[in-house]
Amino acid sequence: MKINRIDHVSINVNDLSEAKAFFLDLGLEVEAEWELDGEQLDRIVGLNYVKTACVGLRMPDGQAWIELVKFYTPSDEKDIQQPFANTLGIRHICFAVEDIEAIVAKLKKKGTEIFSEIQQYEESYKLCYVRGPEGIILELAEKIR
Repeated sequence: MKINRIDHVSINVNDLSEAKAFFLDLGLEVEAEWELDGEQLDRIVGLNYVKTACVGLRMPDGQAWIELVKFYTPSDEKDIQQPFANTLGIRHICFAVEDIEAIVAKLKKKGTEIFSEIQQYEESYKLCYVRGPEGIILELAEKIR
């Protein structure tokens, strides 16, 4: 038995088109879009009367996916919770990037919340945390060569 790779990361969102646009703007590409419902999906996710719409976005290198999911039913009673970098649980996705300054400038121009200015970690990385739509936290990391 062995684990080969991470296949995808799933993010539940209320505004599927806004989240899709955010990730497309970062350079991801739409691989597929679909809707699902029915008894089999109910059994898979452990909920009743599930109806979803999904967008599969692949990284430019094709190695991993981000799956954006809009649950039409059932809805989340708590609505969007704005987590912080130290909130318990799965908290952020890190993208290895080139030209972090240009990416952060582009995100700032679009009104994206930037946690901090770009910071250099030792002699290895330039790092910055940003908050996308619906509280999605991304870490941007540029390896220093």
